[in-house]
Amino acid sequence: MEHANSITPHSGDLLLIVGTVKGAFIFSCDRNRREFKIAGPYFKGQSVFSTAFFQDNPPRILLGHMSMHWGALVSWSDDFGASWHEPEDGNIKFPAGSGLTLNAVWALERAPLIGADVVFGGADPAALFRSDDRGETFRPVESLLNHPERPYWMPGAGGLCLHTVLPDPRDPKRILVGISSAGMYRSDDGGDSWTRRNKGVKMEGGPPHAPHFGPQCAHKMRYDAKNPARIYLQNHPGVYRSDDGGDSWIDIHAGLPSEFGFPLVAHPSRGDTAYLIPLESDQFRVPLEGAVKVWRTRDAGTSWEPLGHGLPNRDCYFSVLRDAFTSDGLDPAGLYFGTRGGQLFASRDEGESWSSLADWLPAVLCVRAVEVA
Repeated sequence: MEHANSITPHSGDLLLIVGTVKGAFIFSCDRNRREFKIAGPYFKGQSVFSTAFFQDNPPRILLGHMSMHWGALVSWSDDFGASWHEPEDGNIKFPAGSGLTLNAVWALERAPLIGADVVFGGADPAALFRSDDRGETFRPVESLLNHPERPYWMPGAGGLCLHTVLPDPRDPKRILVGISSAGMYRSDDGGDSWTRRNKGVKMEGGPPHAPHFGPQCAHKMRYDAKNPARIYLQNHPGVYRSDDGGDSWIDIHAGLPSEFGFPLVAHPSRGDTAYLIPLESDQFRVPLEGAVKVWRTRDAGTSWEPLGHGLPNRDCYFSVLRDAFTSDGLDPAGLYFGTRGGQLFASRDEGESWSSLADWLPAVLCVRAVEVA
């Protein structure tokens, strides 16, 4: 695999932006997805938790990372990694007097229906930030920061983090967020107010009837490609589906070997289709029986099938984190995931077969696939 300090992609090329505990890497290839080039690492020695991409005006890569000088911040490149803008003194922070210190930017998510230059940031401790200038400056969404239920939110093992932001693909005023360990909250008025949306999701160690309020530990949520009212959820524990935009949830983990895991991916164009990577348990976060399998549903969670051709099938003990699994928008859809052991795997045929892109990376925190316009 060819290695360079930066890349010069062409229209239609695919980029994999990979964040690790020791910097970011960019893998690039043409549409056949066979010969990848690699550039990086960028921000050497720094943990890169999140990434986003703007297609034009000019193309921009955003990275949410931990600066050695400024702490957690968002940096950007307008030339595919040849140079980076690292804002002095940070560009995403809590208001003075809040008593809160930003630990990490766990999520970066564009919201083109709200505005072409809008991107949201999810933070630890749990908070939502909004940028209207393509990630150069951020301001906190005060209504969620000062939510009356905030004192009852409980941190998960990785902290109290807002890790998932889902702007509704139909309604610019509706935004759903996932918080560990508070569950799901939704705004229907553009972020002016927020209500919890945990109905039907069981609480680990809680009462036998599913509560409406935590401690809830959402791990990842994704919209269905064809039905925007349908959302898939990998929880801790449990796998769920909502058919009403998050108002209620039903358990769909029957047929899976485990209800514990972190990442979840919806097929980019085919409805009722989603992918999971189950792990053995909360206490032993590795593939079941040491064999890596990606599990797919093509009927919205009524049934599941394992996909493992080309993946390690014995003595494998890594885990895959919530943002380290992604898909591209090509046909057939490509799937990609990175591991805490530093491996990066790819499928060009919707998960039917897999190959290794790298097995020497630092522990992978996030992977995002984007097509260059």
